[in-house]
Amino acid sequence: MELLNHPLKLAAIDIGSNAIRFQITSVHRYQQSYTFKKVEYIRFPIRLGEEVFIKGTISTWKMEKMVKLFKAFSLLIDLYEIDHYLVYATSALREASNGQEVIKLVEEHTGIKIKLIDGLKEAEIINRVVQEHMGVGSYLHIDVGGGSTEITTFLNGVKQKSISFTLGSVRRLDGQDSPEVWKEMEKWIQKNTSDFSKQRMAVGTGGNINKIAELAGHRGNKALDIKKIQAVVNKLKKMTIEQRVNEFMLNPDRADVIVPAADIYLSVMKWAGIEQIEVPVLGLKDGMIRMLFEKHAGEVKNFTADR
Repeated sequence: MELLNHPLKLAAIDIGSNAIRFQITSVHRYQQSYTFKKVEYIRFPIRLGEEVFIKGTISTWKMEKMVKLFKAFSLLIDLYEIDHYLVYATSALREASNGQEVIKLVEEHTGIKIKLIDGLKEAEIINRVVQEHMGVGSYLHIDVGGGSTEITTFLNGVKQKSISFTLGSVRRLDGQDSPEVWKEMEKWIQKNTSDFSKQRMAVGTGGNINKIAELAGHRGNKALDIKKIQAVVNKLKKMTIEQRVNEFMLNPDRADVIVPAADIYLSVMKWAGIEQIEVPVLGLKDGMIRMLFEKHAGEVKNFTADR
């Protein structure tokens, strides 16, 4: 007989403007610490933002597709015997005139409750896990989503200021990014990074910066130079969407938004006078899992198993 611990099974569903992400993580207690193991991850490119940012509403067929998707999530939550889960929606569902109708429809058919969060709450949740990757010096966290961009400043790992802008990859792709928001963001960056120390670094989160880092041959925990990002973007700009899909093996819903997203990361870094960016491959879903763990850590129980 051996004393083992019963893992805590957690799930997070992030309803973004470009895709919906579903992640299951099991948490194990080992000696005096905890280990997190990703058990399941699904990304479904529903792209709610392409309708909301132009028409202001979500179509019936996308609502029906969401219901089908959440029925699948409900089954997985049941099959994996999930202990606790969170479902958060960001800018697209938040801005949709029929957003509450969508939320009600999903709950009626699946029992899953969706909670809307604003940009600052989104940044706060992501920063729960991003802060762990910061050291001494000034850091600028940039999170570019489909409908919004969240920016947070840190000094020696301690949060200073945070803001959210209605500027994202899908919004920019559809020509719904306003010059006024760009100017507002530039002004904020210059004002709030003017006192940054010489030891300054950017931290990038979001699916597009993860893919850019991969295309740049980025490996491990080393920082990625802004020149390498620009080189990748220059290549992508010369290619058609079809070429990006077949030569760089990008998903179609990534191939068209990756350059608009890159423009935001590059602009913010240049305004802040930052030459390098760390890409820890984390996102809202990871912060949600951490929130659940902090609330329910005491539920990791010991049990006896035969060996």
